[in-house]
Amino acid sequence: MTTPSTMMALVKESPGPGLTYKDVPVPEPGAGEALVRVVNASVCGTDSIIYDWEPWAERRMTTLPRITGHEFAGVIESVGHGVTGYPPGTRVSAESHYFCGSCYQCRTGRREVCRSMRIMGVDADGAFAQFILVPAVNLWKNHPDIPDRVATLQEPLGNAVDTVLAEDVTGKWVLITGAGPMGLMCLAVSKAAGAYRVIVSDPNEYRLELAERMGADIVLNPNVMPLSGPVLTATSGNGVDVLLEISGSSAALHEALPLVTPGGRVSLLGIFGGEVSLRLNEDVIFKKLRVYGITGRIAFSTWHTVSRLLSSGQLDMAPLITHEFHISDYEKAFELMRTGRCGKVVFGV
Repeated sequence: MTTPSTMMALVKESPGPGLTYKDVPVPEPGAGEALVRVVNASVCGTDSIIYDWEPWAERRMTTLPRITGHEFAGVIESVGHGVTGYPPGTRVSAESHYFCGSCYQCRTGRREVCRSMRIMGVDADGAFAQFILVPAVNLWKNHPDIPDRVATLQEPLGNAVDTVLAEDVTGKWVLITGAGPMGLMCLAVSKAAGAYRVIVSDPNEYRLELAERMGADIVLNPNVMPLSGPVLTATSGNGVDVLLEISGSSAALHEALPLVTPGGRVSLLGIFGGEVSLRLNEDVIFKKLRVYGITGRIAFSTWHTVSRLLSSGQLDMAPLITHEFHISDYEKAFELMRTGRCGKVVFGV
């Protein structure tokens, strides 16, 4: 099959809300690069932030136009000079964080916090297109037992794996604040990893129903009643062993931190809109809590974990995918995400 000269893509053309679905040139792979024909791409909360042109996007996206999107599965179309091991036809996804390889963090095994990080769909053209150009070092071969629509979830699922498994959760009480797609992924990983009971909190009843279908033991709406009563009752007054904060809500963090048992652990994945004031003495220091900040994935050890969990059937992510659209119907998809009445939304490209 001959590669076309142009393709359809979702482009952030200029500052302001919205994206444009338009015809653009198909890029050619240079040395060390691969051209991938995109089959499916899933929508991340970051994509919604870019679509709505929220303050983070305005601050972060300094070079436009830019093709957006960073969670995908596809097939190698062609490769540039020096690329081996990825013949045309290979099914792949990709690590969306492009590491410099030379900073202190990269040279000491912490590439996920590279000082010169570039992000697919933000600093380089992304996956909401018929083709995407990817550095070969970022490619990931997809397991044959993982369908493309599910394979798109590997990138965000890596965040969930690192959030949950920052420490062992076997036999632990786990509280997850935030039941969006990332919170639901953390729920699935917690259950697969042997958590004793998982409590999920969210003000959105649709998402709480989805959490129940995905195995949550207790679901709580903080707008209906404070979390403290049911959490402390369920845990015999001890509180939870593990808090996974996914919502990015300072109110949720303030309410949940006192419910972590002394000597417990907190993983923070949610992105907060501004400064957060905490009672560090009472809620963290005197309780000897261990707090982890989570960003990105540990490439590529986390990818191996994710692939094995999915291909073995230990994780079933199909219930999380609640809606699928052709990419040309992107406006419907983003409007649906804005309502919160969805799990993961996947594009066919």
